[in-house]
Amino acid sequence: MACPPVQRQPPGPPPAVPHRSRPAAFSRLLPGLSLVALLLSCGTPLHTAAEPQGPQAVAAPALSGYPRLPRQAKELAELLVLLEQTLRNPATPEQRLPELAHQQQVLYRVLAQQPAMASAVGQLLPARWRPVLELQLTARREFLAMRRGRHPIQQLPAWRIQPPAPAEQLLRHYREASAATGIPWEVLAAVNLVESAMGRIDGVSVANAHGPMQFLPSTWAEPGIGAGGDIRNPRDAIHAAARYLVRRGGLKEIRRGLWGYNNSAHYGRAVLAYAALLKADPNAYRAFYHWQVHVLTEAGDVWLPVGYNQRRPIAVAEYLRQHPEHRAPQD
Repeated sequence: MACPPVQRQPPGPPPAVPHRSRPAAFSRLLPGLSLVALLLSCGTPLHTAAEPQGPQAVAAPALSGYPRLPRQAKELAELLVLLEQTLRNPATPEQRLPELAHQQQVLYRVLAQQPAMASAVGQLLPARWRPVLELQLTARREFLAMRRGRHPIQQLPAWRIQPPAPAEQLLRHYREASAATGIPWEVLAAVNLVESAMGRIDGVSVANAHGPMQFLPSTWAEPGIGAGGDIRNPRDAIHAAARYLVRRGGLKEIRRGLWGYNNSAHYGRAVLAYAALLKADPNAYRAFYHWQVHVLTEAGDVWLPVGYNQRRPIAVAEYLRQHPEHRAPQD
């Protein structure tokens, strides 16, 4: 799969956004919004960029830049609540979701590496949002643990970053595959998120894994898994992933199924943390769908937006020389 370990082989509607004045800082932190964003990369470079996947992907709106965050715990807590409420609110215009989701994603990535600040933010949150913070931090820290002891990434992968298939189309695939197999749709969505950022990552892994659910061709060819479908087609890959999780024991114990998908307890715990967020509130999918591709490198987090296209790995330093705006702000 795309993120190998070291030993690699609805509740009711969310609350509406309160109509109170926001600190002026939030207007600067949320560009383009009047009131108010891996696999998840776990850092395994891919070496071969694949050909374009097809016309089913939707055009991605251009994002305004790398999200910026306040520095104080109180402002971070207020921003977290504002983002969660707005992203989960079905009344939020669709065109605003990418910026908001990218801001949310970066917020959790930063807090996952700052335990003291994360604790301070958690203490300031309303009770409603504390479990959300904990699950987000759990998932991110499990992926960080998968890289513990490895050398920092010095080269960015040979990926093409493309727009994903439409959100409702993917959601329909997850639910259809769940109905056919019994594997929770939330788990399938979480696997799609961490393996390819919902299909944004187009490339072939160092382990020769392909497609939005990162299958080895040999696994895909097993009777009853690929079932004659296209390894790079979102629907075919999602259904195949559900069948594979069943084959690896996922109906009896989903952790066992996920271990078959990627031989790492860290991986399983991370996927299940994201799945738990979706199970607690399916509207959390609105944010996850818009999460971007970030890679933790020797220079810190580097954002690979839609349009990134490298046929060969590129040195982190060289890429940032060409695209300094894709590095986490240093001030």
